[in-house]
Order: sequence, then C-alpha cells, then structure tokens
Amino acid sequence: MGMWKKVAWGLAAASPLLAQAQVDLTKLDRDMAGPKSQVMVLGTVHLSGTPATFKAASLGGVIDRLAAFKPDIITIESESGEDCDLAARHPAKYGANWCPKTEVAMAATGLDMPAALAEVDKTLKAWPAKPTASQRRRLAAAFLAANEPSSALVQWLQLPAAERREGDSLDAALVAMLEKLEKRKNEDNLIAAPLAARLGLQRVYSVDNHTGDRIDLPDIKAFVKQLEAAWASSSAEMNVRRKQEDALSQADDMLPLYRFINAPESMRIHAESNVVGPMRAKSAEVYPQIWVGGWEIRNLRMVANIRETFRERPGARVLSIVGAAHKPWFDHWLAQLQGVEIVDAVDVLK
Repeated sequence: MGMWKKVAWGLAAASPLLAQAQVDLTKLDRDMAGPKSQVMVLGTVHLSGTPATFKAASLGGVIDRLAAFKPDIITIESESGEDCDLAARHPAKYGANWCPKTEVAMAATGLDMPAALAEVDKTLKAWPAKPTASQRRRLAAAFLAANEPSSALVQWLQLPAAERREGDSLDAALVAMLEKLEKRKNEDNLIAAPLAARLGLQRVYSVDNHTGDRIDLPDIKAFVKQLEAAWASSSAEMNVRRKQEDALSQADDMLPLYRFINAPESMRIHAESNVVGPMRAKSAEVYPQIWVGGWEIRNLRMVANIRETFRERPGARVLSIVGAAHKPWFDHWLAQLQGVEIVDAVDVLK
C-alpha cells in the first residue's frame, strides 16, 4: 500500500464522517438550461375548525395575493383517486378506507374509479381552449367518480351560472353534491378550487398520502396515550401560538392570519411541537418515535406527489396548499430537488 493510500485509509478509519462525506445535491442544477420551477408552500389552518362566524369572503385578500403569484399548478392536502382506489382494494394492509364513497357518481356516469381516472386523463389531454358547458359538466362528473371532488368543483365554478345544472352525467344528486362543495368549509374548496377556476386551470392535484402511516401495533390505546403525553411535554409555545391563531381566525380578513402562520417563527414552533417531544420521550415500546417515522413517510410521499405534478413541466409555477404543520418539511425537502426554487409565502402575502 502506497504512502498516500495509507494516510487516506488511516484518516477514514479514524473519522467515519470523512468516510461518509456527503454530496451537495442542491448544486447539481447550477448550469440548468431554462428557468427553474418556482414552488410556493402555503401553510394553512384547516378551515373546518374555524369559528361559526367564519365567512368565505374573509379569504378574498389571500386569494388575491395567490392569484398574483400566477401558479400553473395547485396542489391540495387531499387523497388522490388513485390512492383511494388502492386503499379500497387492499383493506388488509391499509385498514378502513379513509376516502369518500363514489357509488352515486358511478351510478350517474357508469364509471368506477379506475375508469373515471382514465377518462379524466384522456379528456384533459384533448381539452380545447374553449370548452363547451357540456364538456365541463361531463368532466366534473368524471372527477366526482374519480374521487377528485375539488377538481370537479373547479369545472363547476367555470360554468356560467345558467349552465350549473343537470345534464351530461350530472344528475340531481351530483348537482346537489357540487352545490354543497361550494360552501363546504375547507381550504380545498374555498381557496384552491376558486383560485384554480379564476386562473383558468382545469384541476387541482390531490397529493396527500396515508399509505405509509398506518401503524400496526398491538396496543393502539397505549400508543395514543404515550404520543399525546410526548406532545404535551413540548407544547407550551404551540399553545400560545394557537391562541393567537384562533384570535386572528375570527377577523373579517384572514390575510393577517395567513401571514402569521407562514412566518418562519411559526414554522419553527410547528416543527418542534410536532417532533421534539416524541423524539425525547422515553418509552419501552418506542411508540412516540414510531409515530415520527410515520409522519416522515407521509411527508416524503406527499413531496414526491408534488414533484410528480410538474415532472413534465420544468419551469412551472407551483402552489402547494397544506396544513401549516407540514410546511417545514415541504419547504426543506422541495428545496433539495433539482431545478426547484422555493418562493417565500410571506413575500407573496405582503
């Protein structure tokens, strides 16, 4: 063995960190041809939990700022039709299906979930610049059968008021469903879908994923008890933050709330309150650490799903709307992808 090889071997043996030197993957796109994709993660409260006094009009300022960002793609924290179909076909692995039932839409369209998903893809590939009301109604029905209700709402909202009616597979039950979706208090239907319709987009993309966080344990009650105790041990800052969020959520304008929850300090508190306690918790069964593993799997798969939405569209502008607790993980992992720049949500919301 030559002298320099001996030195190198000795250094590696003495310092495992040298032997495992990391490659900085974030610099590999430094000479990229063409523009990078601009990705913005909007952390949100779950609007279903806002006070009874909440009014959809309070989101006007938020939607105006997001529209100015001009996203080409909008993703939401909802399970995709593909994942819903997967869960339904493998109950032994995934447990009770967490997705809405599609029997009513299947009866109206004649499409089960796989057939509806195929029709949606085929339809959008040949989608005209000026679709007819009939085409929009049929696509809305197919989206409902595909278990993509927020995308169905995107089509419904782009119909003239007089054309929001039965026809082209939209029967009375599906029309009632769409009318209910318009008013349902959640961020998918009150932010993402109206924004997509306003921008002339044809759909939103469901990127949530629960296929990796179903935990197979002998004592679920003990698991929940230990996890809740672990969260409580590091929840002081989060409790203060939540009170501030609750106060802001009662305002007539939600823009200050969204600026508040997307600020770096909020992100730090959300991340630490979720994970620090569980990672420090002492447990013979290591239940709290097992939960963290499931949380990471869910976020990794969601980030991969977001990446898939613009895989064929380098340079796209992407808006991902997700519960604020996920945003620190999304920002961190999305920033490591090739050809991606993270846009500061706080700057957009100014």
